[in-house]
Amino acid sequence: MPKTVDQLIALLDLEQRSEVEFVGAADETSALQRVFGGQVLAQSLTAAYRTVAPDRIAHSLSAYFVRGGAAGVPISYRVEEIRDGGSFSTRRVVATQNGRVIFFTASSFHVLEPGLNHADTAPSGVPAPQDCPPLSEVLGARSRRTAEAWQQEWGVLETRFASDTSAPGNGAPPDAAMKVWVRAASALPADPRLHQAVLAYLSDLTLLAVSTVPHPVQFAGPGMLAASINHAMWFHRPARADQWLLYDQVSPSASAGLGFSFGRLFSGGQLVASCAQEGLIRLTDPAALSR
Repeated sequence: MPKTVDQLIALLDLEQRSEVEFVGAADETSALQRVFGGQVLAQSLTAAYRTVAPDRIAHSLSAYFVRGGAAGVPISYRVEEIRDGGSFSTRRVVATQNGRVIFFTASSFHVLEPGLNHADTAPSGVPAPQDCPPLSEVLGARSRRTAEAWQQEWGVLETRFASDTSAPGNGAPPDAAMKVWVRAASALPADPRLHQAVLAYLSDLTLLAVSTVPHPVQFAGPGMLAASINHAMWFHRPARADQWLLYDQVSPSASAGLGFSFGRLFSGGQLVASCAQEGLIRLTDPAALSR
């Protein structure tokens, strides 16, 4: 994954091959074997935006990860212009790599207009970002990878663990929930489309992992195969991705090798985006339950 905001911006600056065809550069800085799902989400949203009138802002997207993308290989995006109405535009984007479909998404764009307004309030009692440990340190203490390795992988994002780390009483398993503070590691340009793309990028960071929190397993560790399958996102209000966002995540269900999670992103106490994701959390080694 990119280590600096400049590298992330470059990753999202797609090469245009035609009016509807774009190429996303490979992330040459990644140590991952597969392309990070948030990168494909962000690049596909960027490709769709290139075909939409400038007065229209994304309000929702729904995506499927069909195959794992190979790291270090450029990704081609083809945009299908489904409809342009009086106030809404709909786009479908198909991502291919080496001629094979790895991902597709449908997204909707809307002319901003006045209307009814209400929103959930942010959870109370959450410690401030400066009072929370870096997520890399928490994961370094709970996994076989070092904190330095986690930080190198997520260097473009500043992420802090805001959940209660105390053990639940009476031997009960912890709730399937997690809270993290997250923002881009440095300032971004003011373009609201770029901020939405970065929100999509970071939305895939921890969401699937929440579905394993109540279980004695190491997410994506030895004996577990983990991968995003589908991801939906709704953009409710404008937000800056370089300011602290509280990512409040819960997992209502895990079954049949699949984990399902919801996430809400708050900025300044206001709900700015929501996410839902289902992914593979397959145990390939039963002994993983005791590790």
